[in-house]
Amino acid sequence: MDHNLIQTLGALKNAGYTSLSVKEELRKNLIIQLQNKAAGFKGIVGYDETVIPELQTAILSRHNILLLGLRGQAKTRIARLMVNLLDEYVPYITGSEIFDDPLNPISWFGKDIISRLGEDTPVSWLHRSERYTEKLATPDVTVADLIGDVDPIKAASMKLTYNDERVIHFGLIPRAHRGIFVINELPDLQARIQVSLFNMLQEKDIQIRGFKLRLPLDVQFVFTANPEDYTNRGSIVTPLKDRIESQILTHYPQTIAISRKITFQEARVTEEQLQRVEVDGLVKDLIEQIAFEARKSEYIDQKSGVSARLTISAYENLISFAERRVLVSGEERTAVRLADLIGIIPAITGKIELVYEGEMEGPAKIAGTLTGKAIKALFPIYFPDPEKIKKSKGKNPYQEITDWFTEGYTMAITDDMTNAEYEAELMKVNGLYELAHRFHHTLSAAQILLLMEFILHGLAEHSQLSKKFLTGGFSFADMFDSLFTAGPDEDDIDFT
Repeated sequence: MDHNLIQTLGALKNAGYTSLSVKEELRKNLIIQLQNKAAGFKGIVGYDETVIPELQTAILSRHNILLLGLRGQAKTRIARLMVNLLDEYVPYITGSEIFDDPLNPISWFGKDIISRLGEDTPVSWLHRSERYTEKLATPDVTVADLIGDVDPIKAASMKLTYNDERVIHFGLIPRAHRGIFVINELPDLQARIQVSLFNMLQEKDIQIRGFKLRLPLDVQFVFTANPEDYTNRGSIVTPLKDRIESQILTHYPQTIAISRKITFQEARVTEEQLQRVEVDGLVKDLIEQIAFEARKSEYIDQKSGVSARLTISAYENLISFAERRVLVSGEERTAVRLADLIGIIPAITGKIELVYEGEMEGPAKIAGTLTGKAIKALFPIYFPDPEKIKKSKGKNPYQEITDWFTEGYTMAITDDMTNAEYEAELMKVNGLYELAHRFHHTLSAAQILLLMEFILHGLAEHSQLSKKFLTGGFSFADMFDSLFTAGPDEDDIDFT
C-alpha cells in the first residue's frame, strides 16, 4: 500500500486498509519474522536462548512486559528494538494530538472531524520510529506528566467548562496511543503514581482531577526495573505488578566470548586508534574476566550489579592509554601491555558499588585486586598451573625465571617505555623468552613479549614472585627477598 497516495479517509477505506491494535500489530510482524527465521533484536547478544524466546512469547501473547534485571543488561535497548516489529507506517487523522486511528477514533477531536468531513477527513501517516515513547521514572514524576491535566488556559480561551473533554491537556501515555510506551526504573515511581497506572493497564479509564474519561487507549507497555531487593528508593506496588502479564528476567553474559562480543560491539574505538594500537586476544579476555571476578567479589555489592559498561569503558581506556604512549614517544605503533591495565582503573572504580569492607580497602585497591584475580584465573589456560606444579614432583618450568630473581635481580615495566625499552627489560630475565616461545612458538614477536610479561604477573599472583605497583607500571622481585626489604606498606600505595 503506497501511503503517499492515500490522503483521505475515503481513499483509506477504498484501499482496503484494516486497523490492528498495537499488540496485534507486533504479534503479526513477529509471526512473519519467526516464519522467515529472521534474527530480530539486532545487537542483543547472549540472550538467544533465554531472554529473547521469553520476550517473543510475551509479544505473541499480547502481554504488557516487565524487564527485570541489574544495571547494564540491555533492558532499555531491548524495549527500543521492539519498534522494529511495528508496521513501517500507520494512518492517523491529520492534526490529532493522540494520533487517532481514522477507522477507530477515540478522542473528541477525531470523532468530531469525521462527523463533519466524513470520507474527506484528511489522513496523515506516522512512521514507526515516532511511535515510541520513553520516560525515566523519577520521584518528581506526576500524574499530570503521565496521564494529563485540566488546562485552564485552554478552557478560558475556548470558553469551555471543566466538564468538556477538550479542556484536557494529555500527558505522555495518551500521546503514546497506538505505540510503545516504556517506563524505565519503575520502582523509582512513587506508589501513588504507580496506582494511577492500574486503570490504564486494565480498564482503559483515565481520571484527571475528578474528570472521568473513558478513553480506550491502545498502548504496548514495557517497564524496566532492577530487582526489588536492590533499590532503597522504592518497589513495584503489588497490584500493578499483578497487572503486568509477563515478567522477564535479564542477566549478565554467561561466557567470556559473549561478553567480548558485546564489548567490541559497543566500544567507541576509532580506526585511527586501531592503526596505532595492537590489542591481543589475551588482553581482551583479561578485561572481560575482570568483570566476571567483580560479579563474585565479596567486596562489591552484588545486588547493585556490575554493568556491562565496565568492560566497554575499560576497553576504551586501555586503547587510549596505549595510544597516549605512542603519541608521547613519537613511535608509529605499539601493542597493549599488561602494565597498561593501570589505565583501566578509573573505568572500574566508577562502575562498582562497594560494601563496607570494600570501602575500607578503597575502590582503586579493589580494582587492582580484581585485575590480579583475572590474571590468575586465565594463567593456567596459557601456561602450566603453578599450583599443580607445586604439588607434583615433576620439573618446574618456571625454575630458571624464579632463580634469576632469587639472585637479587629486579625488573620493572612502565607505561612510558618505548617498544625497544620494553623488549630489552623483558629479555634480561633468564628463561622468560624461552618459556613463552616453547608454549606459543607460532605467535608474533609482539605477542611473545606480552606473554613474557603475562608470565611474570601470573607467577606473582601465584606467590612465586613479588609484584609492586609503580606510578604507571609494575616492578617484580624475588618473593622472599621482598619480605625482608619491604618498602612502604601496600595500603599506602596510591593506585591512582
